[in-house]
Amino acid sequence: MSQPASRKQQLLKRHRRNKRISLLIGLLVLIASGVLLAWWLPPVLAVLGWVAHEAWFADHLFYSPKDDYQYNFAADSQRPPVRLVGEKLIVDQPLSLAGDETLILAIKVKSGWLGRFLDPYVQLSDGESADRQTFERGLNGLRYLNLSGFGAALVDGKLHIRGRFCRVMGPPQLWVFSQPDYRNQRVMVIAPHADDAELAAFGLYSQAREAWIVTLTAGEIEAEHYQQMGLERAQAARLKGRLRAWDSIAVPRWAGVPQDHCAQLGYFCLQLPAMQAAPDQPMASREADLNDIRLFRQLNPFPLPGDLDGAPTWLNLLADLRALILRARPEVIVLPHPSIDPHPDHICAHAAVIEALEGLEWQPTTVLGYANHLHDNDRWPMGNSGDGIALPPVFDASLSLRPCSLALNLEQQRDKAMALGMMHDLQPRAVLKRRVRRSIQQLLAGRKPSPYGENEFFRKAVRRHELFWVLKEHAANGLHRGEL
Repeated sequence: MSQPASRKQQLLKRHRRNKRISLLIGLLVLIASGVLLAWWLPPVLAVLGWVAHEAWFADHLFYSPKDDYQYNFAADSQRPPVRLVGEKLIVDQPLSLAGDETLILAIKVKSGWLGRFLDPYVQLSDGESADRQTFERGLNGLRYLNLSGFGAALVDGKLHIRGRFCRVMGPPQLWVFSQPDYRNQRVMVIAPHADDAELAAFGLYSQAREAWIVTLTAGEIEAEHYQQMGLERAQAARLKGRLRAWDSIAVPRWAGVPQDHCAQLGYFCLQLPAMQAAPDQPMASREADLNDIRLFRQLNPFPLPGDLDGAPTWLNLLADLRALILRARPEVIVLPHPSIDPHPDHICAHAAVIEALEGLEWQPTTVLGYANHLHDNDRWPMGNSGDGIALPPVFDASLSLRPCSLALNLEQQRDKAMALGMMHDLQPRAVLKRRVRRSIQQLLAGRKPSPYGENEFFRKAVRRHELFWVLKEHAANGLHRGEL
């Protein structure tokens, strides 16, 4: 389970090495310009270079935008033939859609010259509504558009696809994925940290017939904001953990989830990998000077096995998860995707749930994966709040993936934004460097701030779609199984 995390670290290491080389070359150019041309030229060039970097080269993109995404979709998906006639997408055979299918279109997208400085996007429209899905600047490769919600227009031949700062080029390929309406089932969302459930699945769980929210960690580390109040490091971490524990129980109430359907397990942030490696050994908090998880479990509406000794161990985590699954009996479990989301706590959250399910008398019908982080692109989903979500960059063709897209209307997006706004971890101001960078990008790169909040997750998460991946599903035609 450590491979995805190590790959992320390798990508970061390569990115930082390349950045150091670029800085060294830039420094040599500045020295040469001062010696050979004019003394005042180096500081001017340095300022201009820094502004250019912040505007156009500061994104953490760990691959070439000219690389093709490499998807391997489930073999049983429907693939009706389509063609692009001008800007209109035409289906070449009769197509019957219920309206809630996930529709994915593979098509080559090539950036224009302006698309190297302004974010290129593809606009989808049916004459009544429109969506836009944004991609990397300077792209020239295969990308996957999310056409979900435009099924009727597609069938009627009224769906138009138009590139802005880019061109879309055929031949296109269409995949149609059918799935049951998971909102009509009992749903349990596994959140490694408070706010992960809201970021990934607020739209799903707020509409579910019955929803449960299970948060694994208190998220107590990186509490510098609270140290500014005069608290010592451990005090600040404990305060932050208590606040995020409160958030994990209270914020789902905004979506109508009863308090007795929410559980905060109180394990310590970024300690899940160490717990997994030594299942019976307690792993204390890195910053809160705690080795007892019960401080962060006081709001739980019912006792759990880990309450007996409060030990932060992997065995206690498994026991807690088994007790919760047997209590809730969820038909759908929603948890991080272990191959797409590289956060170590997210990978371990997935592993813990799968291990807890082994031999358990209750099994979910469906397991859905989500990704709140990526290996390769820290800006994904690209674009603005309210835009659709195109499929993320994936370069491992050995993965068998089955996307599932849930549509959110504007009212649901606003409710999701308000839920995120209640999360204490998304409330502090960004550091000065990030605020300056965003101002430069708004001025020179045409990027828009989110109307809902300053934190980057308001832009990333409040969207036209919520995107999941079917990891396991019992269906009428058998069992679909992904990367469990």
